[in-house]
Amino acid sequence: MIPWLSRSRPQRRRSWGKLAIFVALAHVVGMVSSVEALMSSRTSQGAIAWIVSLNTIPYVAVPTYWIFGRNKFEGYVSSRRDEDSELARALADKLGELGAHRVEWSDNARPLAGVERLAKLPYLGGNQATLLVDGEETFESIFAGIDAAERYLLVQFYIVRNDDLGREFQQRLIARASEGVEVYFLYDEIGSYKLPNAYLRELREAGVNVHRFHSTRGPGNRFQLNFRNHRKIVVADGEKAWVGGFNIGDEYREGHESLGPWRDTHLKLEGPAALALQLVFIEDWHWATEEVPDLPWEPAEPTSNGVPALILPSGPADRFETASLMVQQAIHSARDRIWISSPYFVPDEGVQAMLKLAALNGIDVRILIPERPDNLLTFYAAYAFLGPLIDAGVEIHRYQEGFLHGKAFLVDDVGAAVGTVNLDNRSFRLNFEVMALIMDQDFASDVERMFEQDFARSRQMTREDIFDRPLWHRVAGRGAYLFAPLL
Repeated sequence: MIPWLSRSRPQRRRSWGKLAIFVALAHVVGMVSSVEALMSSRTSQGAIAWIVSLNTIPYVAVPTYWIFGRNKFEGYVSSRRDEDSELARALADKLGELGAHRVEWSDNARPLAGVERLAKLPYLGGNQATLLVDGEETFESIFAGIDAAERYLLVQFYIVRNDDLGREFQQRLIARASEGVEVYFLYDEIGSYKLPNAYLRELREAGVNVHRFHSTRGPGNRFQLNFRNHRKIVVADGEKAWVGGFNIGDEYREGHESLGPWRDTHLKLEGPAALALQLVFIEDWHWATEEVPDLPWEPAEPTSNGVPALILPSGPADRFETASLMVQQAIHSARDRIWISSPYFVPDEGVQAMLKLAALNGIDVRILIPERPDNLLTFYAAYAFLGPLIDAGVEIHRYQEGFLHGKAFLVDDVGAAVGTVNLDNRSFRLNFEVMALIMDQDFASDVERMFEQDFARSRQMTREDIFDRPLWHRVAGRGAYLFAPLL
């Protein structure tokens, strides 16, 4: 006999009563959570998706929402936003020295002023900017900078693996610490979840200051797994810095076993802009540890023929959607062309509209994305909106020779950017990111050559690539696109 049926009638009634109470409570919590989603979701599409799921299947949606769904990062206070914070008071005088290197623009450069306000940092002149393409060139440059550091190193990556490259990276940090260099190493605990404790313990025992970003710190973030620090920053002695798409793992240098060669982009900066990246690191370090390292803040001597550079950090603690607005401003500023590289391309409606309008106005708009995906959801989601972009005149190029992971854009012949921002909801609203914007024709020419080589290794998509797909593929694309704001 079925155990439940063998119970007495009063026992069955009590069981039904408990179940009814559970169902009622689940729906009440779902309704309350849906109000929170309505008030905090940054897109109407995301709010609707959460509200529907929280009220129809609260048993699954409620825990999912409180772990993955919220878009506001509670408690992270930046020195650039709160003048009374401990960090602001500690750095106020030192950061004031950067003002002497601010680039003054003419009145017709209002778009640059707008981006400065988003960054809450100035364009700084007198820098040297070196474009780094692919793993060998990038890691040779970064490791040489680590080895040459004499006073301190600030190192931050989203992913660090315990493989050949990861152990080489570890031993170089240990070697500098043994020479008396103060080494600070910050990693994201979600991106680097496979990093063993033994790896971290060896660093600490050698004198390296090691800490995770601590994205669940604070009462409002305790159950969150959605907020991640996606930044990749290295600063050596406050004089040289590196930023871009590379993490620490063998695939970033040697390629991926199933995706093929790894195509990525990084940037080396020398000059006052290195201290702007230092500020971004110190803000993250302060959040993770409540400490402000005592570091020198004298800018490196700027070069007379140096280039203007702006460091633009963004994240879920920002008042505005900084990364999305930055991309929209770049598209709006283009007069001849805007070329964008992004491995994950599911932009919000604002960016899509700007891309269409630019193409309809005769601007050369090209988007470079991978042919081989490492994320099926974003791969399928793109098919829900690529057709209208192509119809408007936007060129979509799919990179053929391996996995494209670089994040960069080029505006006309005057400016370009390299960093960590993808054109998707996660980078726009959930991750802590950083971009370096360089206003210089020679650097723009280097980025142009990089793009042209990538386009030569790509195929341009057509309408048939979108609309001749089987029905199941089109349904999968529309379904995946519905979930894009939730990721």
